[in-house]
Amino acid sequence: MVSEGEWRVPAAARPKPENYGYDLDAALASVVGLRAMIPSDALTAQTLGVERAGNGVLIRKDGVVLTIGYLITEAESIWMTLLDGRAVPGHVLAYDQESGFGLVQALEHLDVPTLSIGRSSDIAVGEAVVVAGAGGRSHSVAAQIAAKQEFAGYWEYVLDEAIFTAPAHPNWGGTALIGPEGDLLGVGSLQLEQTGERGRSEHLNMIVPIDLLPPILDDLLTFGRPNRPARPWLGLYATEIEDKIAIVGLAERGPAQCADLHAGDIVLAVAGAPVHKLSEFFRRIWSLGKAGIDVPLTIYRDGRTFDLRVPSGDRNRFLKRPRLH
Repeated sequence: MVSEGEWRVPAAARPKPENYGYDLDAALASVVGLRAMIPSDALTAQTLGVERAGNGVLIRKDGVVLTIGYLITEAESIWMTLLDGRAVPGHVLAYDQESGFGLVQALEHLDVPTLSIGRSSDIAVGEAVVVAGAGGRSHSVAAQIAAKQEFAGYWEYVLDEAIFTAPAHPNWGGTALIGPEGDLLGVGSLQLEQTGERGRSEHLNMIVPIDLLPPILDDLLTFGRPNRPARPWLGLYATEIEDKIAIVGLAERGPAQCADLHAGDIVLAVAGAPVHKLSEFFRRIWSLGKAGIDVPLTIYRDGRTFDLRVPSGDRNRFLKRPRLH
């Protein structure tokens, strides 16, 4: 991701105050830039990098900033940049593996407006929204809701109903999805490409819906994670190839690697149940119980089929803990 000073949203794509029934500039001022430094020996350093930059949005007057969790996972230092250029240190409060949300606590007073939490279930496909990055209008996109549907990520992640917006924001991580009432409806996670009308490719942002936050917010603030059993984690990266599940990578020292799964393996079944979709594969694993259970897999490799049991783990136990300042 590029720094704020190196890019601008084209003027034609920026939101214009007269098109919204709320104070657009006040809402945009709640979005801050976020930069995190991660130790080189962290589990996620190889896949996500040791320097991560994106956005966050102030949701509480006491300095709690909501962002997308991968930006801050295993971070040893965090700095936030405000619209006036001031830099403020922060530390990781929480990261929820299931939703993908992360929380940062500012260590100085931010003196910016908070953005109220709305209801993402109320927004409909086709409605006008703003996807806001740190830096005001020139770093924000006037967009529409393109779709609301299931999303499965290769890193053992599923959303029942993700939000997709277009046109895409170029610095999407941690952006604020601002709805027609000027409230927060989601947080930006990814940029995806799809084939649109007439065979043209178009980019979309995948947004984590804000409705996933209120049920877990108190737990995140109190315990640093939801107060529920952790899902079984295998430490693998998978994708769909036709109607098959292919392993494309393994987390170093993770359960799957230790159980001798290989990149290139095809997963035919979980606990005897055939799997063909990525979301089906992950949900079947999670249905077996909590982290620590053995996960029976049927594997196809090099012309032969065999069964393999993977002792699952709690993903959080493989990650470096946040440092308190």
